Amino acid sequence: MTEYWLLLTAFLLGSLPLSVWVTQLAGKDPRAVGDHNPGATNALKAGGKWVGLAALMLDIAKAAAPVGLAYQIFGLSGPWMAAIALAPSLGHAYSPFLRFKGGKALASVLGAWIGLTLWDVPLVALAGISLWFILLKNSGRAVVLTLIGMAIYLYFARPEPLFFWVLGLQAILLVWKHRFELISEKMEK
Repeated sequence: MTEYWLLLTAFLLGSLPLSVWVTQLAGKDPRAVGDHNPGATNALKAGGKWVGLAALMLDIAKAAAPVGLAYQIFGLSGPWMAAIALAPSLGHAYSPFLRFKGGKALASVLGAWIGLTLWDVPLVALAGISLWFILLKNSGRAVVLTLIGMAIYLYFARPEPLFFWVLGLQAILLVWKHRFELISEKMEK
């Protein structure tokens, strides 16, 4: 029964459009700028660095808290834990508070990895996404290459089956949410 509640809590927390709410407190709307997604990147563009930072931290925390609770405190593993680790990102990407539209889920994916592994995998992810985005200037490709880097790291440093399931499920979501960047890159060539 605890698993059901943790899964529901993870999804509902993930679905809270905190980036939108924080940016609206500053009198702006993140959906009016950039790619019109309600995420931390557009909160930064709409409201400035402090609003963007607050949105990013909140989007990370809303995933880290339920995932960390389930994994670190309750000791869940297996399919339930994989579903709980994916739930905040699904909630963020398809928020019922925003008519099932949402952000690209990068911050919530990072939060889920903080909940699972504390710091090592999130640091690998942050280093990867930063490096690849600087080099490629394409978020879709940066995401794919970062996911590959995370898989390699997990294989050598933390080869737990749960982590590969979580990464695989997150990869499907992230590639889907970044499909337009991936397609537009191909069309430009």
